[in-house]
Amino acid sequence: MARDSGREAGALRIGELSRRTGVPVATIKYYVREGLLPAGRLTSPNQAAYDDTHEHRLRLIRALLDVGGLSVSSIRDVLEAVDDRTQPVHEVLGWAAKGILGPAGVAADPAAAAARDRVAGLIERRGWQVAPESPPAEALAEALAALDRVGHGVFVDAVLEDYADAAEDVARVDLEYVGRHGSVEDMVESVVVGTVLGEAVLAALRRLAHVHASARRYGAAAVPPAADGSGAHSS
Repeated sequence: MARDSGREAGALRIGELSRRTGVPVATIKYYVREGLLPAGRLTSPNQAAYDDTHEHRLRLIRALLDVGGLSVSSIRDVLEAVDDRTQPVHEVLGWAAKGILGPAGVAADPAAAAARDRVAGLIERRGWQVAPESPPAEALAEALAALDRVGHGVFVDAVLEDYADAAEDVARVDLEYVGRHGSVEDMVESVVVGTVLGEAVLAALRRLAHVHASARRYGAAAVPPAADGSGAHSS
């Protein structure tokens, strides 16, 4: 069937938008209702036209959801910050980090108190311009307290400073990437993409490096577990 020649160039019906992105029509409508995706321009009482900006935003939403692991409410908050042109890039970075970390909540016990003190000390030693009660600091304290509770508190003394060194290197690379974008709009979006999806990339790279380092340190000749997880060897 021929395309509707009366339709504006670049305009997409919702079915076409769905086919291009792989997102079901019902899900697209849900994103519009939830305020994640702008509504299409009405061309008739029952039809709306979408364009490339809708396609781009829809792909961003799916990436934040599927790869970044953000909730719908967190994505809404992050996208509101992206769309608010009065927001400084630094503030948008904070919103993106908050979306990844979720609400902070460190249990009130001796391990938590000690972890908060450790984090505050780390921030002070390194001269980081961040509040000890910020969501990333609280998330770090929660992780350190959990390590202490399971008997691995020594992990903190052994690697925390090395981790902080590596984190500074990663942050520098991230912000250099952000700085390559000329417009404020592109810069703000790159902050979100680099923070949320970069987190997933960094985690996957760390796991790859673990496998490689373990093979070199403990012997690549070791027989891996069976694919079904049984660990059985063939005789």
